[in-house]
Amino acid sequence: MSSLHRFFIKPEQIEGSLVTFGQPQVHQIRNVLRMRPGEKVIVLDNSGWEYVVELREMDRDEVKGEVVEKRLNSSEPRTKVTLYQALLKGEHFEFVLQKGTELGVVSFVPLISERCIVGDVDYVEKRRERWERIVAEAAEQSGRGKLPRIEEPVLFAKACRDLKLRGSFAVMPWEGEKKLSLKEALERGSKPFSVSILVGPEGGFSEREAEMARRYGIITVSLGPRILRAETAGIVASAIILYELGDMRP
Repeated sequence: MSSLHRFFIKPEQIEGSLVTFGQPQVHQIRNVLRMRPGEKVIVLDNSGWEYVVELREMDRDEVKGEVVEKRLNSSEPRTKVTLYQALLKGEHFEFVLQKGTELGVVSFVPLISERCIVGDVDYVEKRRERWERIVAEAAEQSGRGKLPRIEEPVLFAKACRDLKLRGSFAVMPWEGEKKLSLKEALERGSKPFSVSILVGPEGGFSEREAEMARRYGIITVSLGPRILRAETAGIVASAIILYELGDMRP
């Protein structure tokens, strides 16, 4: 059953036991996968439930199916990781969205920091539709039960203030931190239910930004002796956190 193709759809596309697929799922089902009536897929409505659906009717514009099983998705992590990723050039930010979704990140916040080469809010809005499609495809491929959110872009200083006000457990991987590892930071107190990670751009965070983060209670941490690329650091940090807090167990 786990090998069935998965599709996120809008809740209103499920009426009782009837599921109606529109574009682009119709194109994927009919033309790419070449599926036929009688075959089954898994449908998700972003609520945490998943539905096993048997395909019934197909035409050029619409595919209909019947729910034959409803069950809770079991792949969402207990630990809610929010990744504040500084804006990156080209496909690098898309890589972070894709791999972060596969790992289990629940929310992405585009971050605008001092050394961002890309620092335009319009840049985010122009790419939002594409980014949401990348997240949806990665969520379907990796068996997620909910779609990670892509939040509005935020300035670094505001992100620090917001995290302080919410009392969030937040860490900032920074190459200037030489003493405290991410693992050690996680072991300092009780296991947090949610973790926010702030990751810098291609040029990293500045000393001034690191000092500001600390003033707001954000913990600067080391990811080891090697310098990671901006698009790698957030993925590595997310994987370490989910592993250390028990969310990578089968």
